[in-house]
Amino acid sequence: MKLFRCDNCGNSIYFENRSCLKCGLRLGFVCEEISLHAMQPDANHADRWRRVDQQQFVYRFCPNAAFDVCNWLVRDDSDEAFCTACRYNGLVPNAKSREGLRRWRAISDAQRHLFYSFLRWDLPRPSRKEDPIGGLRFDLKDDKINPDGSCQPVLIGHDEGHIVIRTAEADDPTREQQRAMMNEPYRTLLGHFRHETGHFIWNKMVRDAGKTESFRAVFGDESVDYDEALKRHYTRGPRPGWGSSYISYYATTHPWEDFAECFAHVLHIINSLETAHMFGIALAPMSHDFLAAHANFDPYSVLDFERIAEVWIPLSLALNTIHHSMGERDLYPFILTPVIKGKLAYVHSLLTRQI
Repeated sequence: MKLFRCDNCGNSIYFENRSCLKCGLRLGFVCEEISLHAMQPDANHADRWRRVDQQQFVYRFCPNAAFDVCNWLVRDDSDEAFCTACRYNGLVPNAKSREGLRRWRAISDAQRHLFYSFLRWDLPRPSRKEDPIGGLRFDLKDDKINPDGSCQPVLIGHDEGHIVIRTAEADDPTREQQRAMMNEPYRTLLGHFRHETGHFIWNKMVRDAGKTESFRAVFGDESVDYDEALKRHYTRGPRPGWGSSYISYYATTHPWEDFAECFAHVLHIINSLETAHMFGIALAPMSHDFLAAHANFDPYSVLDFERIAEVWIPLSLALNTIHHSMGERDLYPFILTPVIKGKLAYVHSLLTRQI
């Protein structure tokens, strides 16, 4: 994730900031430039804004800014009402309730991190209006409360671009309970968004692009029955030694899930390395030269995934060790074996249009 500077006072500002902590000006994210800017009200139009550093364009804030859910901008000459991230939403939490608004803010934060990566790589993102059958749509759904008071949890999932996110997982206790029940080392809202959109990207950039043969050479035959594979996964589990070939337990279920998991991890790694790059992070551990690494490049511009892995592996190890020192679990509890790196490299090559 990039670091930004306030156009008005030069103070460091961050992706999530709504206003500059030094000069107080309101901040807005300009999707066309993938950049955060200081804004000032337009003198001639109510509820319209101009950038401090550039006056020629007039903007409006996404309507969800009224709920402090979003700080992204829309060009005033655009036909779109909502910003690049929010326009894909169908159902959203109830903003009239404190719980609903709190959940929506947490979910929206994760969703905008997802779309940051989509913008950096200019990944396909047709809406339901542009592609009624396979366009992207998010439904942020609450659990159903039955008449007897019992709870029927929403299932997170993807179906031809339609993605359902369970709003209850914006609550840390609920998400942690689900993580423990599923015996997962890691579970986040952003992880859900990245995994489920991985299925959407498979549809658009593999299936619809005629690249199934190259996909099968890396991930296997996706034409095997998915429902049977899922049933087998939950009744028998994966074969012994699965960790040498799959990034996660769930990736063993089916080639579709393997791809979606790898897509999520490529986004995890690239976005984290960009943050490390912006902070100038370098590792030079004493007497451990093999752990030396320097995030001295913009990972979104790198085409060689091996170069990315060479920095990410020691960096993630350092981050995990720091977490242990704080009594926390690993930040990145995954191992990149040669086979797994090959799968991540395939996804990365796909996203960078090398295949």
